[in-house]
Amino acid sequence: MPIARLVRARYAVAAVFCVHGAVTGSFATRVPWIQDHAGVGAGLLGVALAFPAIGASVAMPLAGAISHRFGARNALRGLLALWTLALSLPALAPNVYALCAALFVFGATAGMSDVAMNALGVEVENRLDRSIMSSLHGMWSVGALLGSAGGTLAAHLGSDARIHHLLASAVLTVAGLVACQGVLDLRSTPDEEPPPRFALPPRSAVIIGAIGFCGVFAEGASLDWSAVYLRDELGTSAGLAAASTTAFALTMAVARLVGDRGVDRFGAVRTVRVGGVLATAGGVLVVLAPHPGAAMAGFGCIGLGIAVVVPLAFAAAGRSGKNPSLAIAGVATITYTSGLIAPSAIGGIADLTSLVVSFGLVTVLAFGLVLGAGVLRGSTRDGAVSAPARESAPEQLQS
Repeated sequence: MPIARLVRARYAVAAVFCVHGAVTGSFATRVPWIQDHAGVGAGLLGVALAFPAIGASVAMPLAGAISHRFGARNALRGLLALWTLALSLPALAPNVYALCAALFVFGATAGMSDVAMNALGVEVENRLDRSIMSSLHGMWSVGALLGSAGGTLAAHLGSDARIHHLLASAVLTVAGLVACQGVLDLRSTPDEEPPPRFALPPRSAVIIGAIGFCGVFAEGASLDWSAVYLRDELGTSAGLAAASTTAFALTMAVARLVGDRGVDRFGAVRTVRVGGVLATAGGVLVVLAPHPGAAMAGFGCIGLGIAVVVPLAFAAAGRSGKNPSLAIAGVATITYTSGLIAPSAIGGIADLTSLVVSFGLVTVLAFGLVLGAGVLRGSTRDGAVSAPARESAPEQLQS
């Protein structure tokens, strides 16, 4: 295939990742409005916010069957459109029951489109024979920042979230449909067995997912609790505490955008192992921080250290067996679960002990990246794509 076509497909998938992230950012900033509109307290809101992960976990295994039947491009086009349109649902919910149902659909469409776009990203990476997954996930972070910026402006202006999300949904749906035009059109061969609609993830996905679990747990804990940590443990102002969260998110985005260079030069295993050392050092710095500056530096080190973990886990899953979509869905399920339990686990441990002890657990999991990075070696050429892996892809490209 001409290299120009592959480069165009890479930018198209990157745009899809950006759109996907923008939906998440747009939703997250209007949660307080949605809470007030539905008339739910903090406890019920916490229950409702578990439903996106439940919906994603249930629906993600379906993505492979949908791609097999309709082709990768058509599947992604449809699933991404469902995800962008689902953005308008939570703000319409008048009570907690409707909110839970809306968030279940929201999570289900998010998960299926997530699997589809990661599978296409892995295929483009295979054909280019160089790492691109880190930068793709960096574009997701850019999209989340753009979406949250728009949501912050809408909230500052006091706009109705139903109108805001309806307009954002329309714009992002059009942007997603345009972006999907440039992705690879992969279709199954006539004699290929369709993947099961529901199946347990393969063992390889569980092992790789364990690495993703550690990275996402540290990410979720830092994003949701870094501001609280600085305020409660180190007595900073609310403004400085909030700035630490923004800085962490920016650190993650920048590290992912440039992370592919490190992966191509040093390989996946060494990159994750060094990242694990950096994240572990950051966790130790947070736990022992004598003043806010040291803690912020520690959170920055955690962000830098874990930035490429999830992209590399998805890339490894996509090469770990005969059914890449099923393996990617398995890893995605594990990482979604980690993202779900991390904030509540940190809070629960803090209630029993302190936030310092909670981030001690984060530090231990970060060190798990150092010990477990070797599992990425089995499905990649230590960060590069092997020729047999490219040739054994079950789909064929339709021009």
